[in-house]
Amino acid sequence: MKVLVLNGSPKKQSDTFRLTESFLRGLNKKERHEVTIIDVIDKNIAPCRGCFGCWAKMDGHCVIEDDQNGILDLYRNADLIIWSFPLYCYAMPSHLKAVMDRTIPLVKMKMVETADGRVQHEALADFSRIHTVVICGCGFPNWDGNFDGLRIMCKHAFCNPTMVCVPETPLLNVPQAAIVADPLLAKFEKAGEEYAESFTLSADTVASLEYPMISREDYLRNVNGG
Repeated sequence: MKVLVLNGSPKKQSDTFRLTESFLRGLNKKERHEVTIIDVIDKNIAPCRGCFGCWAKMDGHCVIEDDQNGILDLYRNADLIIWSFPLYCYAMPSHLKAVMDRTIPLVKMKMVETADGRVQHEALADFSRIHTVVICGCGFPNWDGNFDGLRIMCKHAFCNPTMVCVPETPLLNVPQAAIVADPLLAKFEKAGEEYAESFTLSADTVASLEYPMISREDYLRNVNGG
């Protein structure tokens, strides 16, 4: 299986990517997969110009000559795409959003109606065989409301991906918090094993991954130095 990981964290020591690394360990436990990790912050990805030159060419590439076309080639040939990133202003970081915006060359101008009544562009690539996982972490002490906008965007952009939205992720890089962070990392590894079996995660598994590591009160007290 070809796995493409789009790491949207701008930091080398990424809280969220520690979760993704654990997930990948579980995914590869029984069978080694071909994993390509793209650190998006290190790539030259310009914003989409909205010129629709890609729809004139229809070759699956953007007319802007930067690193995006290499990502598009990997994207359309992947079996699984993992979007891993920290929550920025209730969405994904701008450099990663640029990658998503510029996947437009992988669809056609023609619009079609789906079985559930939605209207979308007809695919140029075969998206039906590509599975998508979104792993997003944030620094808030809970996730109620904080991930709502992101969930809606990803639901439509990725056609109902498997999503895991994790609060309190700064604890993952605090040595004193290992007592609560290490069990969460172990859960992500088990989740990777589960996903490898069925390309899905149970509701109970997602709930356990998204559950705060410590109480809201303790988290706020530590963050605020109280």
